[in-house]
Amino acid sequence: MSVSRLEHITKIGVEDMGALADGLGDPELLRLENLDTDLRPPAAALAVTRAAVDDDDANSYLPFLGLEETRRAAAAHVGRQAGVAYDWRTQSLISAGGLSGVLNVLLSILEPGDEVLMTDPIYVGLINRVRLAGGVPRYVPLVATPDGWRLDTEALSKIDPGPVRAALMMSPAMPTGAVFTSEEWGSVVDFCRRADCWLIDNSAMERILFDDRRVIHPASFPEMAGRVVTIGSASKEYRMIGWRVGWVVGPAELLADVARVSISNVVCQTGIAMGAVAAAIESADDGIRESVHVWQERRDVLLEELRDFRAVPPHGGWSLLMDVEPLGLTGAEASKRLLERAKVAATAMTNWGPSADRFVRFVFSNEPVERLRGLGNRLAIALAD
Repeated sequence: MSVSRLEHITKIGVEDMGALADGLGDPELLRLENLDTDLRPPAAALAVTRAAVDDDDANSYLPFLGLEETRRAAAAHVGRQAGVAYDWRTQSLISAGGLSGVLNVLLSILEPGDEVLMTDPIYVGLINRVRLAGGVPRYVPLVATPDGWRLDTEALSKIDPGPVRAALMMSPAMPTGAVFTSEEWGSVVDFCRRADCWLIDNSAMERILFDDRRVIHPASFPEMAGRVVTIGSASKEYRMIGWRVGWVVGPAELLADVARVSISNVVCQTGIAMGAVAAAIESADDGIRESVHVWQERRDVLLEELRDFRAVPPHGGWSLLMDVEPLGLTGAEASKRLLERAKVAATAMTNWGPSADRFVRFVFSNEPVERLRGLGNRLAIALAD
């Protein structure tokens, strides 16, 4: 029998769909179920990683809060995005991936029963981490429009700020690809001021923006630098998923608590990876701009293939959602049909927020446009009555 802490912790769905897809071993299968990418990390990061394998200092628990060079790089990077000067010694630490940083921050700020504001739909892994930390998710809807997702600012204005201890936001968001406008960020900032709560910015994909959108960092709003904690990762923008390195940057008093949790949780990071992440952040040839161009082209092809269905255009990120409720299906039913009838692996959004059961996610970061073409015909066959 599971302990009460796990009562509301659900599967994410990707683990099951990924295992099914791996088990088929079919080269014709379109792998659209998982946030992977076939685009390579920065060359500088690869070179530093290779050298670190033979570096005895990289084979160590120390330093517990991360290499100085990586903490410096992370603090400087977040500072550039936010227009805020951060002291790497007291306001930056390295985590074992971005999501480890998210959990460590939540454990540092939540008392049991505290509410955490999140969007709906949202990555179920974030929901699970809020619950593991004793928090209660409080959802503000993302509204699907023909032009993309919009934050329901009217619904946000009606949420009682009293029980909310933190707002956990992401732009671009997973799995929707929703990107907040300046006005939408302003509504979130105003709510956090009224709630007197933390704003946790999950910035893992903040520069994966399409159609010439620009980064808007919540700490750049007046008097918000002391309220915003930024959690970043090398996984998406730098295409360094397997390195498992992230960072937490924010006010010193909070970072001191996050450091205590971090040492008590994962203890340390991947030693042979941290220097490579610093090199990626500091490289003039990080490949982000070129990668975004490739991902946007894939998004455009995917949207064209899905023109006869209700797909919501993403403004950034690695994935998009298709609403299958008009077809009389749940996401789980559609996902099953796609795998069995069309050789398409796509994850149902079951548990990914109160409204998410009607959606299937398609990840476009890991399949070239040549393989994405023809997807619409596959769906027409698989989803027909």
